[in-house]
Amino acid sequence: MFSYYLQLGLHSLKRNPVLTALMVIGIGLGIAASMTTLTVLHLMGSDPIPWKSDKLHYVQLDNWDVNQPYYDDGRPPDQVTYRDAVALMEAGKADKQSAMYKLAMPVQPENPEIKPFRALGRVAYTDFFGMFEPPFRFGSPWGASEDASHARVIVLGKEINEKLFGGQDSVGKSVRLDGNDYRVVGVLGDWNLRFRYYDVTNGAFADPDEFFIPFTTAIDLKQRASGNNSCFSPSGDGWDAYLDSDCVWIQMWVQLDSAHGLEEYKSFLDNYVNEQKKLGRFQRPLNNRLLDVNGWMKDQEVVSRDMEVQTGLAFAFLIVCLVNTVGLLLAKFTRKAGEIGLRRALGASRRQVFGQYMIESGVVGLSGGLLGLALTGLGLIAVRALYSEYQTVAHLDWAMTFLTIALAIVAALLAGIYPTWRACRVQPAAQLKV
Repeated sequence: MFSYYLQLGLHSLKRNPVLTALMVIGIGLGIAASMTTLTVLHLMGSDPIPWKSDKLHYVQLDNWDVNQPYYDDGRPPDQVTYRDAVALMEAGKADKQSAMYKLAMPVQPENPEIKPFRALGRVAYTDFFGMFEPPFRFGSPWGASEDASHARVIVLGKEINEKLFGGQDSVGKSVRLDGNDYRVVGVLGDWNLRFRYYDVTNGAFADPDEFFIPFTTAIDLKQRASGNNSCFSPSGDGWDAYLDSDCVWIQMWVQLDSAHGLEEYKSFLDNYVNEQKKLGRFQRPLNNRLLDVNGWMKDQEVVSRDMEVQTGLAFAFLIVCLVNTVGLLLAKFTRKAGEIGLRRALGASRRQVFGQYMIESGVVGLSGGLLGLALTGLGLIAVRALYSEYQTVAHLDWAMTFLTIALAIVAALLAGIYPTWRACRVQPAAQLKV
């Protein structure tokens, strides 16, 4: 019976090509608008490391001015000071831990055919690689001994390795950054990050890190951060004064593999701050925070309010398209009152008539969904062209592809309920003439 109704529906749609085209185009446009924004919203807000996001925690300590909170709502600063980062690293209370900051340095290639260029990198401890799990193509991370000895070693990203060494195994070779030579110990492979969730304070959708060097080495070489830096009082003159100041410019992540470990680390942070209070620091009320990856993303509004509003407006447009589809279906089914009356007179039940026209509505939805899928693809291409920061999140995945088709069919079925209900109430006697 389903195949028979499907044939009837297709035949009916072919008899009214203009009306059918208007319905399909309307649904397709509404689906494309809503799914383009929903896809970006979905990929921006989805868990970037679901197998361990609840174990990775971002450390926040409130060392700010006693008379003025860092955020108006009382949240602590989004970064920590150098002296606090070092104290937490030396305490070693987490399962894994890494202080880090963003760094930009000039690269002076040995190959004279390659002009010097500026590269964006990350200063971190070796635990960074175990915590965030970037894949290695060649070599491996440096070890704790290199952190302790302030070794001049480097891990290269895939793209910069291709630029400097043609993509070959460069482990053991030397790279000159800002006049200093670093020995390559590892080269990353494809690290398919949708965004840099480990450093959203400097822009989650900023360019990926091109290299990594030890935190201790960068401090030795007095390499200032290229990311955000905030101070509520003058830092003083010179590098040492800056390191000893209350300026916040370092991100601190810890991995805590158990609930017990999380509670212990919270207690450790409270005890640490209370000890610092005795030294005249941390004059604000105790306000330490340990947010996991998804909590930190939400706190920093990785998914912006503007994107949520745009998605809402796109779905409002879809509703408008569905209202128009309701009107078109109503007009189409009303015209077929005589045909419906004849079918009823010949013994067709209201349920059978309802099923027939709901299947016809579903065919319209499927057609609109396929058109909407194609238009969604074009819409995402336009998003990538207009907004470079969305390059990694403006892509359809299988889940969103199936959702696009399903949403179109469901939307068309919902739009068809009222017109079909009206069609089922046609009285056979009123349509038949002697």
